[in-house]
Amino acid sequence: MEIEQLRHFMKVAEFGNFTKAAVAIPLSQPALSRSIARLEDELGQPLFERQTRNVALTDAGNLLLGRARQILSLIDDAKAEINDDGQTGQVRVAAIPTIAPYFLPSKLREFHRRFPNAKVIVQEDTTDNLLKKLYDGVVDVAIAALPVDAKYLKAEILFEEELLLVTANESPLAKKTAIRASDIESLPFVLLGEAHCLTNSVVSYCQQKSFHPVSVERTSQLAMVQELVSLNHGVSLVPEMARALDTSDRRVYRSLQGTKPMRTIVMLTNPYRFQSILQSQFQETIRRSIPSKPIRSERR
Repeated sequence: MEIEQLRHFMKVAEFGNFTKAAVAIPLSQPALSRSIARLEDELGQPLFERQTRNVALTDAGNLLLGRARQILSLIDDAKAEINDDGQTGQVRVAAIPTIAPYFLPSKLREFHRRFPNAKVIVQEDTTDNLLKKLYDGVVDVAIAALPVDAKYLKAEILFEEELLLVTANESPLAKKTAIRASDIESLPFVLLGEAHCLTNSVVSYCQQKSFHPVSVERTSQLAMVQELVSLNHGVSLVPEMARALDTSDRRVYRSLQGTKPMRTIVMLTNPYRFQSILQSQFQETIRRSIPSKPIRSERR
């Protein structure tokens, strides 16, 4: 059994398709098929059930999947530890879409300034996918918002952030000096899709205020939420970090009176994986640059 065979097996299991796995490796499909066939011959068991377009793991394949993941993780960690000089190498970072474009850029610039020979690979994904990637060793550090089901992962709280009401500048709400939850309970909301944890935070806050937000539109990008609000399609609650980078004069942001909607930002790591000096330095860069407190000022 060869290490490359295990890597090929893992790719096919990940994609459930020989063609897609071959492109990702990269390797020709016939060569990939021969590699898997040799592995199956050696084990004396089929690892995949061949279907019309895709493949599914057999019982033997599911058993090997767990073992292969452990073996490859140990090998990758050993290579990383041997070559760990604290200056070169790579850090694989992931963040949810409502954090990545607003929080990470300045941290990435600071890290590059300090470690110009290091490479940072950034991914953007939903919370559930980030957790899976951390478990599998696909990423080293993830930035997300609570709550997260971080069993076997380390979750370090970075800071709390207020969610601000955003409305069109011609809306009657824009002229109010104080806005309460009761002022928006009957208004239409523009929200992200259900896969985004920000939507859960918004719905949870509204339910605490004894109403359920009526969502008229859902989108996959926070920037589109802001644009639809500008067109007077509804209101929304967006993170302070997104407001801080918004230079448009077509939207107005307000801090709600009383108990404010908040979210808690966390840094997630896998304590069961080898952590390089470079990864530790990246985490320290994140810690040093977090805001001391949320910005409460209002602007148009």
